Amino acid sequence: MAYGLEFTNNSNVVTIDSEFSRLMVISTGRYAPTEEGGMGSTTYFTRPVTSLEPPLVFVRPDTVAGIAGLGNMRLIGSAGNWTGFYVRAYSNDTAQPNGRYFVAAFAAQPVAGYGMRLWDGTGKLLFDSGTPNASFTRCFQGWTYIRSELTPQGLYRNYYSVPFDFPQNEFILINTFGMNMTSGGSIPRQLYCTWNFGGNALYAVTVAANNPFNFFLPAVFAKINS
Repeated sequence: MAYGLEFTNNSNVVTIDSEFSRLMVISTGRYAPTEEGGMGSTTYFTRPVTSLEPPLVFVRPDTVAGIAGLGNMRLIGSAGNWTGFYVRAYSNDTAQPNGRYFVAAFAAQPVAGYGMRLWDGTGKLLFDSGTPNASFTRCFQGWTYIRSELTPQGLYRNYYSVPFDFPQNEFILINTFGMNMTSGGSIPRQLYCTWNFGGNALYAVTVAANNPFNFFLPAVFAKINS
């Protein structure tokens, strides 16, 4: 940077810079079953996210003896006023939607009553000492195809997996598992993720009318920096 403010840590990594946004944590909390017989969960943020672009929601399901799974994620609100999110359990055979979340955006919000704030040259708030930042920790994209089966409705359900231990301080980006994927047909390919905690495995599950085997969607993880 030619001018402004820059902080580096003991490893010479830039932690605050007056030109570039960091991934700032706006709200944290828990999500829990709220509807649909315990299958659905609507969670409202402790404060709205005021970014124009949709914020990133990261979740850490509670560890269970069986399988936890989520899908159908959608944000609640609109540009400049994102107020919450919805997720749904994968099936009646998986755990109800219980766990922790944080929502983050590449912009800070004026939260702190005192401390420090930093803006860029356009007036965008980059840093507020009341909003911690998050760091991306890892990403999985090399999925292994496991099997395919037919649902009672005659749709193809495919399973893909990667070995995965799920530390308590890591969260998965759930936005991507709320998007439908192209399937080569008129019906989009639905997408879910499940966790087998006992088997140390992360699964992606797709459901479509036809059966495309290729799957390259990344699973992205992050943690809140203390």
